[in-house]
Amino acid sequence: MSKIISIGTAVPAFKHEQNRILTFMQEVYQLDAVEARKLKFLYRQSGIDYRYSAIADFSKDAADWNFFPPVGSADPIPSIEKRMNLYGATAAPMAKEAIEKCLTNQMACDSITHLITVSCTGMSAPGLDLELIELLNLPKNIYRSSINFMGCYAAIHALKMAHAICQSESNARVMLVCTELCTLHFQDMASADNIASSLLFGDGAAAVLVASDDVDMQGLYIKSFYSEIVPKGKDDMSWVIASTGFLMTLSGYVPDLIQADFESLMNKAMKKAGITKEDIQYWCIHPGGKRILDAISKSLDFKGAELEHSLAVLKEYGNMSSPTVLFVLKKIMEQLQAGESANIFGAAFGPGLTMETFIASTHA
Repeated sequence: MSKIISIGTAVPAFKHEQNRILTFMQEVYQLDAVEARKLKFLYRQSGIDYRYSAIADFSKDAADWNFFPPVGSADPIPSIEKRMNLYGATAAPMAKEAIEKCLTNQMACDSITHLITVSCTGMSAPGLDLELIELLNLPKNIYRSSINFMGCYAAIHALKMAHAICQSESNARVMLVCTELCTLHFQDMASADNIASSLLFGDGAAAVLVASDDVDMQGLYIKSFYSEIVPKGKDDMSWVIASTGFLMTLSGYVPDLIQADFESLMNKAMKKAGITKEDIQYWCIHPGGKRILDAISKSLDFKGAELEHSLAVLKEYGNMSSPTVLFVLKKIMEQLQAGESANIFGAAFGPGLTMETFIASTHA
């Protein structure tokens, strides 16, 4: 068994009000009055108040844009090179901040035995893992691995990897860090997919320290994992690289697919762990969007505040892809009372359509 010791989070410099981002989008997309009203309605129904970005333009007047060309300009939309340059300048410092917060009052950086980096919004070689080794002065012989391009569910996949390491190596101390700069990939064509992604996504990083049971530290015990692919949703959520950035397909059918399949997925995960829905006190669900959370609430017949932590993260940050479910888990861990006995069910979704789950507990 392994345990989650602590979680640290970080966001980039620029905090944007959702209403201000709406103004930016209406200007860039050059919508007519009817379409502009429709977009305004979608933003008001998003459940999001703020999002963070490595780009300042979203809260500026068009004349002051720096990363994106002004509307009507002959300049092209930023190239993949320009986007990756900003990723390179921002990702490692943000990940470093999340890791340092995670380690506060826990252990020194040089005690980390394994490093797992996660990202689907930027890639290079040498990559984020080597940058962090240098920035944090981690051991040069540290075990390292990178998880790339899995999307929003990658944090749970990384937890699964960390858990496996801890089961096989006593005294393992695994640091995993999810770092995403989703807003770098904004596209100026007003397609349904582009409008959906520009409505939802923000930037952020989350670091998690996972330790073996043999390590004398308090933590949240990881009990079980379960994942499943829904092939009928393969074409409804995707993430591909193009010359102008990474392009997302995000069909409006995704919430319906999740609503239809989530209860069955949960039941299989519960059966594997030997528990029932009634044994769960906290629900750590990735806030992929307000409609997705509503779909899960309907699927599981929730009546109260079961998804309050997911809704709070969506409201404060939007969907940051892989770190987002860890922001939710951090809120849950902060609410836990000393000596409280509780089980946590976590789930996240991504391209495939892939659904990943975990179950954790305050007791061994």
